[in-house]
Amino acid sequence: VTGMNPLSPYLNLDPRYLVQDTDEFILPTGANKTRGRFELAFFTIGGCCMTGAAFGALNGLRLGLKETQNMAWSKPRNVQILNMVTRQGALWANTLGSLALLYSAFGVIIEKTRGAEDDLNTIAAGTLTGMLYKSTGRV
Repeated sequence: VTGMNPLSPYLNLDPRYLVQDTDEFILPTGANKTRGRFELAFFTIGGCCMTGAAFGALNGLRLGLKETQNMAWSKPRNVQILNMVTRQGALWANTLGSLALLYSAFGVIIEKTRGAEDDLNTIAAGTLTGMLYKSTGRV
């Protein structure tokens, strides 16, 4: 075998075959290299729920400490603060999760309807979400 540069006496292989000039992941036939709106929807909804829960828990802690500031540190005060943290956490997680669900659903529907994936879909989904949320009487 002339011109070959074996890696070792045990592996008689031309190192040029080991060079990878393509992507290192395998895509199913017909799949895009970027994630579409539908795939990102799950990340968006979950992320918003977790962010809402964290924000609500901090807000609940703040409100709980403020409301019980005249009480001595005791079990009833701790329970009251914990209740406020839990209630606010759930409230904010629910609110932000619902908004993310609406936004994602509108985004997917608009993208499928228009057959295009651009910033106009994002603007339309955000506008429709805001309008629907505002129309329910929420501030």
